[in-house]
Formats: sequence, structure tokens, C-alpha cells
Amino acid sequence: MKILGIETSCDETSAAVLTDSLEILSSIVLSQDEIHAPYGGIVPELASRQHIASITYVVEESLSRARLSLADIDAYAVTQGPGLIGSLLVGLSFAKGLAYSFDKPLIPIDHLEAHVESAFIENEDIAFPVLALLVSGGHTSIFLLDTKLSFHEIGRTRDDAAGEALDKIAKFLELDYPGGPVIEKLAAKGDPKEFPFAIPHMTDGSMDFSFSGLKTAALRLIREHDISKNHPKFADFLASFQQAVIRALLANMSQSIKVYRPRSLILCGGVARNDALREAFQKLGRNVPLPTYIPSPEFCTDNAVMVAALAVEKLAHQKDTPLDLSLNAYPR
Repeated sequence: MKILGIETSCDETSAAVLTDSLEILSSIVLSQDEIHAPYGGIVPELASRQHIASITYVVEESLSRARLSLADIDAYAVTQGPGLIGSLLVGLSFAKGLAYSFDKPLIPIDHLEAHVESAFIENEDIAFPVLALLVSGGHTSIFLLDTKLSFHEIGRTRDDAAGEALDKIAKFLELDYPGGPVIEKLAAKGDPKEFPFAIPHMTDGSMDFSFSGLKTAALRLIREHDISKNHPKFADFLASFQQAVIRALLANMSQSIKVYRPRSLILCGGVARNDALREAFQKLGRNVPLPTYIPSPEFCTDNAVMVAALAVEKLAHQKDTPLDLSLNAYPR
């Protein structure tokens, strides 16, 4: 079988063609960074308009690189949510039209579950149960999987996502967009112990995250020390803030490991491209010890390969995949 995946949950327009053996025949990702850079963040209306302008070209290019036509596609997969509602509706409407026209199955995909599935694209034999830490610009969650497709969210952020906190501090300091990768580059030259940050803990004992306090503490330090690009300890401050975010992430992950006793660990999501986080996560795995799995950087950010890959798994476990044109997008 050949599955066409479509991803438009936020600001990347992506399409990919996979076989049911997870062979990647094509993968196209069109970024909107240049469009949103002047605003220092994603403007939802501009994102959805750009998806409308780009989606036909992106799907056509994915088919062209796979040397296939729409008639060769056996099933369609599309991100249903969560994400920006306008962006989601563009991809979902487009996929519905294709599935209806060719009378083929349409598989709705949860964006967060697809991120977790991205680790299985290159690693088929991950031992269950699995704990997955998902870190992105819009989401920060911990998932427990006892078996394939058994996604249980055991922790989530109650306010800002980790990537969102990094981006907001970068914007406040007038750094380039997107801010997370810029902070990572500059932080590599700094001392992460120079500025102390207290790590938030939930008083109810849950595995939930909170990054608004770290963000507030960072803003207070910026004002107290008059930190700017010209400050002699600018790189130290960024390194310290980035390390505080990583410590908060791994503190909850460590607690989850003690409670749920997994056999494998996964790190996924756009922020999983951060080298400091990847190294810290791998160190956590060695200390436990448990095997750790992190997708290649191209599968960490939003992409249609992970959407199609999860659809392959669903098709293998579902007897019937009726075409449901009543499917709707969900932002959360």
C-alpha cells in the first residue's frame, strides 16, 4: 500500500508518501519562517492563508518525487489536531476532497501521537512499555505507551510549552525568529551555572509542567541585570535559562520513570532537535539505565512522514477504515 500524509497543524505545509513497510518515497516540508519572522511569532491568519496557497504545490511535488499519481494512492492520512484551527482545516479539507474523489480511506491523525510515532520510523523494535517526552513550541507532554497505539498522556504543561518559553524570551531580547534555535547557538558559548533558576514542582504530585514561572524569573533577571545582546554575560544568561528548561523537563521525566517503570524512553517534538536537550536526555537514559530513542532532526519538527507512519500503524490494527466526511479539526 501507498499512503499520502498531509500535515498543516501550524506553520509548515508538508506532504509525504510512504509504503506500508515504512519506506519513505517522498517528503516535502515548506516552512513559513520568513513570513512570521517580522512578527516574532506565528500569526494564525497568515499561517492558514499560506497553507491555502501552498498545499496543492506541496502535494503535487510529493507525488512527483515518489513517481506516483493520485490514482496510485491507497489511503490518505491527515492531521486532525491539535493545532491552529485555521491551518488544520486547510489540510483536513484538502484530504477529505482527495479521499472522496478517489473513494479511498481517510485516516485522521492526532498531531501529538504522530510526534511520538516518529521515533518508530527509524527504530522498529522499541521495547514496551515506553515513556515519551514530547517537547515542541506548542506542546509539552509525557506519554505512556503500554503497547502500540495505546497513547496515555500522563503529564502536560499547564501554561506555556517549553519551546514557547524559549521563543518568548528570545523575542523579548530582540533575537531572530524562531528563537529556540538562536538561543541554542548562543548558549553554547555560555556558562549554564552563572544565573540560578528554581525548578517548578507541582504540589499535587502530578507529572504536569509549568514554564510560566521560569519565564517570569528570566524576565526579572533581564531587568535586574540589564541584560541585552551587549551584556558581557549575555551567553551565560541564555545558557542558564536553556539549562533550567532542560532540568524542568528531565525532572518530571525522572519522576515518571520511577512511577511507571518503562523499558524504553523516547524524546520527540521540535525542541528535540536541541543538542543540549538530546545529550541530557541520553545521559538520563544511561544513568537509569534504559535505552533512549530520539528521531533524526528532520523527523522532530512538524512533518507529514510521521503522519503517514502513524496511519500505517492504524491501518494494520483496524479492520475497517470508512471514509468519514464529518471529521472535524480540533485545536486542543
